[in-house]
Amino acid sequence: MPTHNEHKSTEWIVYILQCNDNTFYTGITNNLQKRIELHNTGKGARYTRGRSPFILVFSEKCATKSIALKREYAIKQLSREEKEALISG
Repeated sequence: MPTHNEHKSTEWIVYILQCNDNTFYTGITNNLQKRIELHNTGKGARYTRGRSPFILVFSEKCATKSIALKREYAIKQLSREEKEALISG
């Protein structure tokens, strides 16, 4: 029988959503589809409540949660213009 940990994804994803008010929300998850569904139903982050619909404009895979958290923090420190450059590649 599989253990609880075998059901968890070990891959972490840093993502940026563009909200309907044209702001960006940056977060991390190990299940991007489920996390976006939570945001869309108002059960995600407080910031995103009332700002749907969202467009996923950026995602980046990370090997560990620690790396994802550090990357999320780095992205949040960027100016809007720098985030737009990251998004456009």
